Formats: sequence, C-alpha cells, structure tokens
Amino acid sequence: MAHAVNHLGQPIGLPLNGWTPPPAPPREPMAGRCCRLEPLDVERHAADLFAAYSLDGGGGIWTYLPCGPFENFAAYRAWLVAEALGNDPLFFTTIDRATDKAVGVISYLRIAPASGSIEVGHVNFSPFLSRTPAATEAQYLMMKRAFELGYRRYEWKCDSLNAPSRAAAQRLGFSFEGVFRQAIVYKERSRDTAWYSVIDSEWPALERAFVTWLDLENFDAEGRQRKRLSDLTRPILKQIG
Repeated sequence: MAHAVNHLGQPIGLPLNGWTPPPAPPREPMAGRCCRLEPLDVERHAADLFAAYSLDGGGGIWTYLPCGPFENFAAYRAWLVAEALGNDPLFFTTIDRATDKAVGVISYLRIAPASGSIEVGHVNFSPFLSRTPAATEAQYLMMKRAFELGYRRYEWKCDSLNAPSRAAAQRLGFSFEGVFRQAIVYKERSRDTAWYSVIDSEWPALERAFVTWLDLENFDAEGRQRKRLSDLTRPILKQIG
C-alpha cells in the first residue's frame, strides 16, 4: 500500500519513522577508478575545461544548457566566477585519472534537505569524457553520495527536446515522471521540462547495477562492454518516457 489512513478514514502519506533531514552535500572530492570529482576551482580547472570544450567545434554541447557557448577563455572564466562557485548549485569538476586533466563538470542543485530532495544538473561533459566509463562513473559517484547522506529523492530534469539527455537519464536508472509544459524560458526560447527521478528504495538495486557495469570484468581487451548498463537498469525503471 502506497499510503496510510488517518483516524478520519482519509488516505495520507506513509510515516517516515526515524527519518531526519540530511546535511547539505559537502564540498569534498569523490574518487572512482576512472575519474575523480573535485570541487570546482577556477584557478586549477578553468583552462583545462575550456580547452576540452573547445574540441566540440560546433558548440552542440551548449545547446540545452542555460549558458554558453563562450567566445573565449576570458568569457568562460568570468561565467565560472559569477555562477559556479556557490553552494547551490554545487559544482564538481570531473578529472580523467588517465591524464589528470579536467574534462567536464557536474553539479548538485535545488538542494532541499527538509524534504530530502536533491537534483543533479549542469552536466557538461567534453568530447574527452562523453560516452566513456568515466562519464558513467561520475554520475554514479554523485548519486552514491546523495543517497549515503540520506536524501530520499534524486532528480534529473532536462529540456523535453533533448533526446540524448532523456536517454541518458533512463540508462542511468531514472524513472520518467512527466513533462512540465512551458516550464521555463532560457536563451530567449520556451522550454518544456521532462522530469525523472530515483528514490531511496530503488538505490540498492541501482547501485548493484552500476557496480556490475563498472567492473573491469565487464569490459573486453578493447574496452567494449559485455553487459549494457541500460539492460541492468531497465528492470528498476517505474516508467519509460
């Protein structure tokens, strides 16, 4: 049963016996096999990030983000200083362990400890990182920290027209929840927002899927996956869309 009943016979939400609001996520690194996540530091990371993003000559990685593309490094650095050093959103830089270079960013945002809800967003992975095990591991590390801190709900939102982002959400185990029509305006255009989430009761099975997929035994000598993450996460999804 997905609800309780009060003394008046009315359906009400299930009680959260013993649950307490989690702390805000700490500004501390997270380490994985393929990558590590470091709190964004402009002096240490900005130049590498801009160089990595510059490999995307067409600028397509910026289409569905609220910022960019940037004409030059000075403009990008200024944006980081103005927008990416606060506590919400809380930005992390993805470092490729093979090169020790910054190759992408990811953040927590809309952090709401009182309701146990937190969102992952501002994901911008350069061509160095896109479609690699490190990209998946970065998502896993962010999700793992959130649930270990005690968050109940982990959200993913994107432009409903952003097909790659929607596919990535489902591959990573986020269940589709619907589309909010004309939800926001950005870059002088209207956006319908697709909502996805993972909740705490789904995390144990989802973590097993991530660990299985990221294991070295899941990749052959050429680095090709033996099991697809989407096949491991599909049984966990409550809704596809």
